[in-house]
Amino acid sequence: MKARYPVASTASTSFAAEIIDRIEVLGAISEADGMLTRRYLTAEHRRANDAVRGWMEAAGMAVREDAVGNIIGRYEGAEPGAAALMVGSHVDTVIDGGKYDGTLGVLSGIACVAAFNEAGQRFPFAIEVVGFGDEDGARFQSTFLGSRAIAGTFDHTILTRLDGDGISVAEAMAAFGLDTGAIDGAAYGRENVLAYLELHIEQGPVLEQQGLAVGVVTAIAGATRLSVTVTGEAGHAGTVPMALRRDALAAASECVLAVELAASSGTDMVGTVGKLAVEPGALNVVPGRVSFTIDFRAARDDDRNAGLAALRDTIDQIAVRRSVEIVTEVVHEAGSVQCASHLMAQISGAIEACGHPVLHLPSGAGHDAMAMADLTDVGMIFVRCKGGISHHPQESVTDKDAGDAAQVLCHVIENFALDEEA
Repeated sequence: MKARYPVASTASTSFAAEIIDRIEVLGAISEADGMLTRRYLTAEHRRANDAVRGWMEAAGMAVREDAVGNIIGRYEGAEPGAAALMVGSHVDTVIDGGKYDGTLGVLSGIACVAAFNEAGQRFPFAIEVVGFGDEDGARFQSTFLGSRAIAGTFDHTILTRLDGDGISVAEAMAAFGLDTGAIDGAAYGRENVLAYLELHIEQGPVLEQQGLAVGVVTAIAGATRLSVTVTGEAGHAGTVPMALRRDALAAASECVLAVELAASSGTDMVGTVGKLAVEPGALNVVPGRVSFTIDFRAARDDDRNAGLAALRDTIDQIAVRRSVEIVTEVVHEAGSVQCASHLMAQISGAIEACGHPVLHLPSGAGHDAMAMADLTDVGMIFVRCKGGISHHPQESVTDKDAGDAAQVLCHVIENFALDEEA
């Protein structure tokens, strides 16, 4: 990669201290003592947005909050009004989550802009750093409301959805000081955005196992979630002969192993049974009904669909052989997102320029980049996290890795080239 501008910083330590200090500040903004919970449109979300606003302004950005609560800082290019390279992630958390998920990407973007501003660097494009709201969906069981609004794909029917206290999304927005009538105005036109970059912790163990601080994301896995019900016949554990049983749990157990087998049949594919309920649930009764979930993901939709088709065939065979009824229902489906090849190339070049080996890997978790892909090309940088742990208080990133990742992001931004220029 031929640099068109001097790298704003050759030492990642100049980024690390500030980013980690701010991670701690945001990590202390929580709805509950002793844990980190910061849900969308809460008072804690407001406090987080206000803190991010202050840091954006100090970095030289003009800051605004849009109609869904995204906090957006703009660093103008050499010519005012230029299209923007967007950088960001989210500021909300899961319940009892970790400090780095989402916020590391937002704070890294701010740190890069601060370095450019201090060096007096301006580019042929603007830089916009976005702190999205509602990526994790912990309050309304929704996802990507902030990024979907910017991408122009916001679903207005979600406004009537209630949280656990009976408060609707629309009511929460009003209490937050937002105008639901202005949501459509939050959308960007394609001509206004050059690309979207997201720096995020890996949330998995691959980088750590490879001994690498950063990686290039190739794709964000598509996911299908199924609700499965197995209906057999309950009976006395002592009197129903084995050959005459219609044991729903035995059938479900075979299905669970079938999920594992199907997910192991392809590359970059995973399958999980995370919930299982047995009825009647008595020690001395043959289970008559079992319900469970399947979460099936793959980096490519063709692989996911093929794996699911094979799994459904196996489940049908289990039902016939065990004389039970098995009903599957799709409760969620999202297609995979492929990261743009020109952005992957630029991220790879930046990683090399910053002195790191390059590893390409898919993301099994969802990110705001999935929604932003409906608007523009997306690219992602993964950062090593200890043990691959995420969505948990033990989520951890070293100061050095945080600084190294921010330096890579900085290098990508200052040497950014459009697809036709790359």
